[in-house]
Amino acid sequence: MPDLHTLTLPEEPSDALAAVVALRAMADQLERKAVRQAIADGWTWAQVAEALGVTRQAAHKKHAGSLARD
Repeated sequence: MPDLHTLTLPEEPSDALAAVVALRAMADQLERKAVRQAIADGWTWAQVAEALGVTRQAAHKKHAGSLARD
């Protein structure tokens, strides 16, 4: 994982903040795909939650709805 102190930000604050928004969207998409795969592979919500560093209830609340729609 890169050291946050060595990352360079765009000069313009609006560009830097746009980059943060884009990274959050990418991270959310990656998380959804990873959770979907873990559940498909037989992981429990407790295992998913532990891997994400959240409670089982939080993981289920955030992701169960999107899994049901697939």
